[in-house]
Amino acid sequence: MTETRGDPARPRRRSTVRSLLRLWPYVRPVRGRLLAAALMAVLGSLMSLVIPLALKWMVDGPVADREPSGVWLGGLVLLALGSAEASLFWARRALTARPLARVEADMRASLYRHLQRLPVSFHDRWPSGQLLSRATTDLMLLRIFLAFPLTFLLVNGVTIVAGFLILLTQEWTLGLVLLAPVVPLIVLCRYFEERYSEAARTAQDRTGDLTTVVEESVLGIRVVKGFGRHRGQERAFAALAGGVRDTELCKAGLLGAVWAVIMILPELALGAALVLGVVRVADGDLSAGTLVAFLSTALALRWPVESMGFLLAITNESATAADRFFEVMDSRPPAGETASVPAPRAEAGKAGAGTAKAADARGDEAAGLRLEGVEFRYPDAPADAPPVLRGVDLHIRPGETMALVGTTGSGKTTLTALIPRLHEATAGRITLDGQDIAALPRERLRRLVSVAFEDPTLFSATVAENVLMGAEGAGEPELVRALAVAQADFAHDLPDGTATRVGEQGLSLSGGQRQRLALARAVVGEPRFLILDDPLSALDVHTEAMVEAALRKVLATTTALVVAHRPSTVLLADRVALLSGGRVTAVGTHHELLHGNREYAALMSGEPRGEEGRTR
Repeated sequence: MTETRGDPARPRRRSTVRSLLRLWPYVRPVRGRLLAAALMAVLGSLMSLVIPLALKWMVDGPVADREPSGVWLGGLVLLALGSAEASLFWARRALTARPLARVEADMRASLYRHLQRLPVSFHDRWPSGQLLSRATTDLMLLRIFLAFPLTFLLVNGVTIVAGFLILLTQEWTLGLVLLAPVVPLIVLCRYFEERYSEAARTAQDRTGDLTTVVEESVLGIRVVKGFGRHRGQERAFAALAGGVRDTELCKAGLLGAVWAVIMILPELALGAALVLGVVRVADGDLSAGTLVAFLSTALALRWPVESMGFLLAITNESATAADRFFEVMDSRPPAGETASVPAPRAEAGKAGAGTAKAADARGDEAAGLRLEGVEFRYPDAPADAPPVLRGVDLHIRPGETMALVGTTGSGKTTLTALIPRLHEATAGRITLDGQDIAALPRERLRRLVSVAFEDPTLFSATVAENVLMGAEGAGEPELVRALAVAQADFAHDLPDGTATRVGEQGLSLSGGQRQRLALARAVVGEPRFLILDDPLSALDVHTEAMVEAALRKVLATTTALVVAHRPSTVLLADRVALLSGGRVTAVGTHHELLHGNREYAALMSGEPRGEEGRTR
């Protein structure tokens, strides 16, 4: 069987009951309807046990006495009982359908909301297919459990107990014969639960892996086709699909075995009770009506007993689905990525007037964007690995544009991710106009800071929707202005103008077009602080020059940090900071560093790293 990747951190399996009890906060708002539905289902099931008693009366009474009128009356009683049973089960379904759909929707909304709040490092660790399967298949399975197995485990349990009490009351010796398989069935169900839970978890994890492969293949179809790797992708998919098939066959085998035993043992007991009952009727020790009622009651108990294997299977799968759901919901930012204010920042985190007074006291030194002793280490990095950033000190004055340059892998993108708190600094602090960003609500921070990433991400939405998501309340004038700044006026020439849907990941556009729309999204809200991670890398020289000319007007009114790799982008900045070895090693104007820093001169000249090392 193919090994499953599963989720990044799979905890120990909880008991089925404990796993399902965690659903209570979501079920509590609809508990009244669920209890009413369960009561109706129990009453409906008990109706089926009253029918054999009516049959006993008919056989020993009107049938034995040859009274047609009594037979007709008995038929009407049976019709009324059957109609009442059907009506109660219909009412149960009507009561549960809408509220349980709402429970599923609420759980899915909670999961999605939680995923949006989790740090970027969480999404870096988790395969997207695992998250998708939890948000869709697992939650659908939980709704099915709440609608059917949860109710019928109770209903069947009550029906079986009530039915056996009736059987023992009617004829206790025959009742004991039917009770004989109970102990073997309990042992079997316990063994089945342990094996089936493990198989169900493996199947659901492998389905998540399979979803990941499908998603990656669809999103990366250009790479797959471009490198002729479709055969390799087919083999990878076939291997994972084979693993899912194997685990599903294992589940089917377990379910088939337990169902066969659950059906065979009661049938054997019923056959033995039938033979014994017929002998006693022939001997005159038992009335025919009692035997008919006894057998009818026993037959009415067949489905509640036989369905227990099926109900237990769904229950175990649902418990696994609940575990997988809460594995995500229980996830919290790792140490160093919490939303709370770390101890060293506590004083800076004092709200309102205190912060304002501190800013006033520090004057210009506190204004703008400041990084003080900032250090960052990825949560999943080895303990002995050096931090990506260490002791970073940088001050960008209000209205100033600072270019950030450095070799590949020096930590430029990581540093820019710390300012909007996509990652949390593990030491030091970052302030905006004297306010520690760790003390700012994330909503306010995101309104102050706008970001354009090197790899532009667009959503399957219109051009306007993609750009205007950069600012709440922005409208058509802001959209037109932002597109002009980013030299993205091509959007007006699309088939439906700015109402044109760009397709998933914006793949219907060129790389340069996507990058310009991402830049427009960053500037549309006229943010006080602007972070640009190499925003012009995909543009040709002519378009780059036009964007730079328009961008200068925006940068003149904001405080900006621009990651740059080319001299043309560096020239947008008032000053330049050189990042090397996780530290800012030099700050100055482009011309000062070009003539006074060999490493910077080598970067700007495009000198190979070997030469750069010798120059240093």
